[in-house]
Amino acid sequence: MNVSNLFKIAIKALGNNKMRCFLTMLGVIIGVGAVIAMLAIGQGSKNSIKAQISEMGSNMIMIFPGGDTRGGVRQSSDDMQTLKPADYEALLDQSVNIANITPTVNSSGQWVNGNNNYPSQAQGVNTQYLDIRQRKVSEGEMFSENDVKTAAKVCVLGKTLVDNLFPGGTDPIGKVVRFGSIPLTVIGVLDEKGYNTMGQDQDDLALVPYTTVMKRMLAVDYIQGIQASAIDENRTEETIAEITDILRTNHKLRDDQDDNFTIRSMQELAEMINSTSSMMTMLLAAVAGISLLVGGIGIMNIMIVSVTERTREIGLRMSIGATGRDIMTQFLIESILISVTGGLLGILLGAIATWLIKLIANWPVQIDPSSVILSFAVCTLIGIIFGFYPAAKASNLDPIEAIRYE
Repeated sequence: MNVSNLFKIAIKALGNNKMRCFLTMLGVIIGVGAVIAMLAIGQGSKNSIKAQISEMGSNMIMIFPGGDTRGGVRQSSDDMQTLKPADYEALLDQSVNIANITPTVNSSGQWVNGNNNYPSQAQGVNTQYLDIRQRKVSEGEMFSENDVKTAAKVCVLGKTLVDNLFPGGTDPIGKVVRFGSIPLTVIGVLDEKGYNTMGQDQDDLALVPYTTVMKRMLAVDYIQGIQASAIDENRTEETIAEITDILRTNHKLRDDQDDNFTIRSMQELAEMINSTSSMMTMLLAAVAGISLLVGGIGIMNIMIVSVTERTREIGLRMSIGATGRDIMTQFLIESILISVTGGLLGILLGAIATWLIKLIANWPVQIDPSSVILSFAVCTLIGIIFGFYPAAKASNLDPIEAIRYE
């Protein structure tokens, strides 16, 4: 018997039990849809993270104090004061791989403008911060190197601070605000960035000369960190090695002593986040894939029932010349048709679910074509694997006993 006739017989058999056939497909439909949606969320998150890290500067390097061990206990960065302005100056003078560099020193407190106030930080930086973080001033101007040298009482505000301190669209340029008890003149407003993938408001910040934060707000002689950018993304590792050598020399550390500072790059951070994101995506996809397994078991179950119900039909077909191979092929075709049709509907469900997730939750999502191909291939494989036993059972029936079956 040719394959086209077997397909016709299989389609007719499935059409005789439409509702049962659909319910059998449901496990596969849900499984495929869930897998595609989960992988779309994971892929969208990774792409969003890559885009935001690229915006921040994929060649950015961050240096934190701490990292050494004292009395067998590793100190936290908050307890360490190992970075000094002299370290920043040494890197500025001696490094050949650094494009831009700024000290960082932050102070938390309340920003006040008349009756309006908002809790946030004063981020002490220099003029190169904007180039490192790829930010721009949308209104007014950035403070100057002279403002840094003189510890001037000026600031550049992010959009979130502007909206809270100057409601109603008041122009903040030239106005005096207070950070705690320190009056600061607003000379600029940063461009709007919105929230990043980690849910952090990138506009909830205020830039102040780092010398102003050190001398007027915190009264300290150390810096809390250093941010830099390599002249080339491909030379990030080389730049980190150079920074390490300069700081170890500046701190007079012996060869047997650990670093008393910690260096992190955006590439390292991106790899860590992508690795975590991939693990979570695969975990979610594996959980969603369980329903595919359940769907496969459902296919096997319903095909066994179908073989039992159609025992006499199988006997009659064998008695007029159908071979065991023909019978096996027919039932395998039925099983594969159920699985593949369920897979196609599942792909449609996954696309709709992905669209709804983006529309309602506003999550970054992207359907990877490979996930669609993989899901379809798995569906076909499920139809073959879980349909094989019922098909083999049907093909091994004794024609005489089958005809007698009640």
